[in-house]
Amino acid sequence: MNFASDNTAGVHPAILQAVADAASGRAMPYGNDPWTGRVAERLAAIFETEVAVFPVATGTACNALALSALTPPWGAVLCHAAAHVEVDECGAPEFFTGGAKLVPLPGADGKIAPAVLQAALGRAGFGVVHSVQPAALTLTQATECGTVYRPNEIRALADLAHDRGLAVHMDGARFANAVVTTGAAPADLTWRAGVDVLSLGATKNGAMAAEAVVFFDRERADRFQFRRKRSGHLFSKMRFLSAQLDAYLADGLWLANAGQANAMASRLAEGLSGLPGVALQHPVEANALFARLPGQAIDTMGEAGFRFYRWPDEESDVIRLVTAFDTTAEDVDLFLATLRSILTAG
Repeated sequence: MNFASDNTAGVHPAILQAVADAASGRAMPYGNDPWTGRVAERLAAIFETEVAVFPVATGTACNALALSALTPPWGAVLCHAAAHVEVDECGAPEFFTGGAKLVPLPGADGKIAPAVLQAALGRAGFGVVHSVQPAALTLTQATECGTVYRPNEIRALADLAHDRGLAVHMDGARFANAVVTTGAAPADLTWRAGVDVLSLGATKNGAMAAEAVVFFDRERADRFQFRRKRSGHLFSKMRFLSAQLDAYLADGLWLANAGQANAMASRLAEGLSGLPGVALQHPVEANALFARLPGQAIDTMGEAGFRFYRWPDEESDVIRLVTAFDTTAEDVDLFLATLRSILTAG
């Protein structure tokens, strides 16, 4: 009954078992272990290219450290106004870049349009000593509105960024959900479309606490190991992060988990669209959806034991519902049946 976030989900049994298995015996520390090596091999195979991989424990560290490798202290990072780096990371990107400025851009359904990016670059003050200098573009995949960038959309934005010398970062906290939705090869959603660095999430999709900074432009990974160490994210017993990622990526588990979450979001959206007084706010393309409900119904659903967030604040009559790898059809159907009963009671 908890649709507040995919962070409320537990750990997938296969991942938990992998951590337990890694606890037996001795292994070299600081990433010099077989699990970390296998993660790099798996990601090279998945993305069809050689990559430099750095496991970390949190999404905030993943994004902030990745951007710190792309942006000088006098730089600017262009992002969507609803991006996690802008709204939910307590200044971590600014801190780890040494003071770079985030420049939020508007965009419907959580996405940046090429025309918006082009206009922002046109007024950015390149070479003007009084202005921060654009250094990176960051895209969220899937977006904070539950929508997804297609490869051609990423390419259009990346080309504009690269033409002006900006690097391209992708916040992939829900990257697996986007892969499932589009059916595109992971390579086509990243480096083939112009992404230089990916923050690959696993925690929201079945892991305990594991993310990875993935460099497709490996030259940009130079000295990143020192950034990770200085931030406190070089784990001495790295095998326990890497064991999670190893199991996550093995045998397609990451895609199976995302597929379940996406399917339950679609089931939820289909059911909501047929209820009186309910309006979906964005296309439902991943595992998060936003619905406008009568205010009293929101309160009553909360009293019935369902957990979710009003969005973007407690005064809103829009709620955010997020499904996860362990959301079941029974969970969704109970939510829908309860809401239908509330809406038709009056």
